Amino acid sequence: MSNEQYQVPTGSGSQAPGGSRNFDAEPPTAMHYLCGDCATRVRLEKGQPIRCGSCGARVLYKERTKRMVQFEAR
Repeated sequence: MSNEQYQVPTGSGSQAPGGSRNFDAEPPTAMHYLCGDCATRVRLEKGQPIRCGSCGARVLYKERTKRMVQFEAR
């Protein structure tokens, strides 16, 4: 078994100088979900009722992240 661990890639332009990220930026105000009945992409903001705009269903699934996710296996 190797002792190599995942290292975060460097050189991206989204980080502030010094390697720290800018956490002062406002988070996104809306999230996108998928309707469980009609598979429509639904945009919800904070405080909105959890309901599909096209069919009225109340089962919404959060979309999968686009970022790479890596887990360490034993």
